Amino acid sequence: VAPTMPVCEVPSSAMTGTVVELSCKETEGSPPSEYQWYKNGVALLEKTGTGSARAANITYTMNKKSGTLLFNTVTKNDTGEYFCEASNGIGLSQKCSVKRMQV
Repeated sequence: VAPTMPVCEVPSSAMTGTVVELSCKETEGSPPSEYQWYKNGVALLEKTGTGSARAANITYTMNKKSGTLLFNTVTKNDTGEYFCEASNGIGLSQKCSVKRMQV
């Protein structure tokens, strides 16, 4: 079953240095969807613990299975427009509407 449009939870504003979690979920897809977060239209990298992620100064953890994007400490650099995409290999992937987070 192809995924439906996911529901994205993105806070409109966040205080610098706080923990912020963005979530994305859709329940129709079978097999269960994997989720990819985008910031300003660019796919966010999944932190794998390799040197490249650290070199890119990644301050978040993205879980493709649960759809969460967790910032341990947000900075002004994390301000932007976020959306997520759900896909399970069946039908078209589905995106939620873009939401802006101001830090």
